[in-house]
Amino acid sequence: MYIVQLKNNYNFVFNKIVLKKVSIKDVANLANVSIASVSYVLNKMPNNRISESTANRIKEAAEKLNYRPNKIAKSLKTNQSKILGLIVADIANPFFGKIAKILEEEALKIGYTIIIGSSGENNEKFDKLINFFIDQQVDGLILAPVENSEKSFLKLNQEKFPYIILDRNLDGINSNGIKINNEEISFEVTNTLIKKGSKKPLLVSYETTLGNLLERDFGFYKAIKENNIKELESIKVKIDDIQKDVYAGLDKHFNGDNKPDSIFFTSNKLAFSGLKYLLKRNINIPEELQVIAFDESEAYELFPVEISYVKQPLDEIAQNALEMIINNINNKNKVIQNKELCAELILRESTN
Repeated sequence: MYIVQLKNNYNFVFNKIVLKKVSIKDVANLANVSIASVSYVLNKMPNNRISESTANRIKEAAEKLNYRPNKIAKSLKTNQSKILGLIVADIANPFFGKIAKILEEEALKIGYTIIIGSSGENNEKFDKLINFFIDQQVDGLILAPVENSEKSFLKLNQEKFPYIILDRNLDGINSNGIKINNEEISFEVTNTLIKKGSKKPLLVSYETTLGNLLERDFGFYKAIKENNIKELESIKVKIDDIQKDVYAGLDKHFNGDNKPDSIFFTSNKLAFSGLKYLLKRNINIPEELQVIAFDESEAYELFPVEISYVKQPLDEIAQNALEMIINNINNKNKVIQNKELCAELILRESTN
């Protein structure tokens, strides 16, 4: 009978097929130590009774057997899997992609793994992802809500499952969360355009019920009102048909007599579609039209003029989100906490 040690922790026995996972006991036997000693060393737990030579012998035995700790068993003991679930609205969006990367890197530093799902702005998929992650025994969830997802949050609240809300907010949902000063920074954007000479600013935003996006609209309208500017008809865009709606809305404005002299795009995806339209129409920026976009994007580099944009504090958002969810996991009865971080307006050529 021949036994071959495979790299996937299994022994394969010819003629009589037996799959046997390498156990902590196998490591202990090979190193000629107790199971407890193996556990202390491989889990990096301090123990003055275990010498450096013994610890090295245990590590060599584990490596030789290609032993991997049973994380499921460990999680049953500690009641924690050290895994977090992150659900973003669209992983292709540079904002969410960068946030996910930062969260993943920061989580690894404190011994956590993050699994990521993208809802595609679909509430049914959002709910399925939540259920899937909970089934995978995640310790907590970091969630970017989608429209009509209130039922998912009410269920999480009822079950007292640890989660925080990232970037967005929903009416009627009382939860821990991280957001930015959407209304304040949008007011600053619009005020800046007006101070630079704009008398016909145009808002290009989403047709939505999400609070963070509505706050961007509110900031724009507040600045319009305070400066006694005559309001142009805003372009409202559906999330599922951005380019079509942006093109149609801009066509309506630029084919008429009442053309805007500045545009505020309330997301990078809206800005990208809008900038493509402006290029096709050969509209000179900033001579004919000032432009500011919410969020930065590498796609702006394709445009011949540097685009002014609202910079969100991505590192600060991710670090606060991680700290908040860990606190929530460790203390489920903690008082609800909402943090509002400050974005920054970066002025470039498109508003000169």
